[in-house]
Amino acid sequence: MIVTISGIAGSGKSTVAKLLAKKLGYAHYSVGDLMRAMAKDRGISLLELGRLAEKDKSIDEELDARQIALGREKGNFVIDSRLGFHFIPHSAKVYLSADIREAARRIFAEQRAHESYRDLGDSLEKIKKRIASEDKRYQSYYTINYRDKRHYDLVVDTTKISAEQVVKKIVGFLRKFPGR
Repeated sequence: MIVTISGIAGSGKSTVAKLLAKKLGYAHYSVGDLMRAMAKDRGISLLELGRLAEKDKSIDEELDARQIALGREKGNFVIDSRLGFHFIPHSAKVYLSADIREAARRIFAEQRAHESYRDLGDSLEKIKKRIASEDKRYQSYYTINYRDKRHYDLVVDTTKISAEQVVKKIVGFLRKFPGR
């Protein structure tokens, strides 16, 4: 079984995907990690890479091709990817929602390498810009709104629950999922 996990930045995609993969004994992949590596290789921030991707479709095409290949060639994995549901349509599709202020707080607290935020307000502003950039790209390239919950088999609001509680909900859902 393949599980795709989508959601806005700070919703818990990466954390939940890693925990879920470990719980299921599956491999884990992350498009966010791939993008961070691409940004680092180019010596730019993740936000700058997103803006560049608005004009250079090859960035998204490279990420898309990797996801499509994984979906065709591998089994039993979890991938955190905003568009995984689209590129791996036979997956169990999960969307993690979160209040944007909580998402900003999480991102500010984590401060991954090559990302920096002056304060919580800066984190919130950069998340909003990232969402706008992604919305623009995904609408232009694919005519998709990844935040439309109708694309998913399961939607979990992560705002007030722990990653472990989210994983428990997903595992419960997967037990009943038709592809299991």
